[in-house]
Amino acid sequence: MSKFRAYRIDQTDAGIVADFTDLSLDDLTPGEVVIDVSHSTINYKDALAATGAGRILRSFPLVGGIDLAGTVVSSESDEFSAGDTVLVNGCGLSETRDGGYSEVARVAADSVVPVPEGMTAKEAMQIGTAGYTAALAIHRMEQNSQLPESGPIVVTGATGGVGSIALDMLDARGYEAVALTGKAEQADYLQSIGARSVLVRSELDLGKRPMEKATWAGAIDNLGGDVLTWLTRTTDYGGNIASIGLAASHELNTTVLPFILRAVCLLGINSVDTPRHLRLQVWKRIGADLKPRHLDKIAGNTIGFADLPDAFQAYIDGGVVGRTVVEISK
Repeated sequence: MSKFRAYRIDQTDAGIVADFTDLSLDDLTPGEVVIDVSHSTINYKDALAATGAGRILRSFPLVGGIDLAGTVVSSESDEFSAGDTVLVNGCGLSETRDGGYSEVARVAADSVVPVPEGMTAKEAMQIGTAGYTAALAIHRMEQNSQLPESGPIVVTGATGGVGSIALDMLDARGYEAVALTGKAEQADYLQSIGARSVLVRSELDLGKRPMEKATWAGAIDNLGGDVLTWLTRTTDYGGNIASIGLAASHELNTTVLPFILRAVCLLGINSVDTPRHLRLQVWKRIGADLKPRHLDKIAGNTIGFADLPDAFQAYIDGGVVGRTVVEISK
């Protein structure tokens, strides 16, 4: 196979450096499936990795990008054949393995998922890790007896990729989805994708008691810190809180009282290391009852591969709404 273009991240004495380079297949981390990559995405983790603002990569150098979709070129696994349209999200991409910012990827067969029937590779990346994480949270909550009739579900960090798609999916499932955001100017956007109401973070009274008024039947939290603490104190009996991210803080200062007296459940959501059977199950739902209805609003921004380096800083600065797809090859 001839040389191909990739966006590689390395660590030098001067710090993290990232740039385009030409690679061959032998330069990539091992795997049983070779894929012509058509699309990838930008996630907050991708921005942290590429700019050095966060420690994401566990070895260097690695190709960036925690998502990819494209067409199988060759496979040592009987599960996949040349020409199959597939995706990979998480599974160590851009952490321990070369990722999706490459015209060609070589990945482990057990990380590869068929793109759901009726969905294109681009649509799969409009959803990507963010949408998969939102779906995994809802799936886990429903496994733990969450029902639409139980009451409202609040989604924090609502204008981000996970938050936006979570609102869309929850509304489609019949839940009363409530958006919590720091961007008051995005209220119309949030309501257009499924939020029944919008709360502005700066206007919240987080309270100080071990338990506050029971308000939520459940929550999907992207922030951590004081907001997650508040959610534990305001979630009603038997409610589920899906903890997805730590955009505000990795700390959680609470008491055991909500978990004992209200039987609140805190569910940790890890989209990277999901067992294969569960990953396949969730992606199947994403192609069916959890398929987002507003992808063009949530992920209508597409950039070319060459524009990738200039796109990361906006994620670090918190200035991005929704999701961005990267067109690796046409």
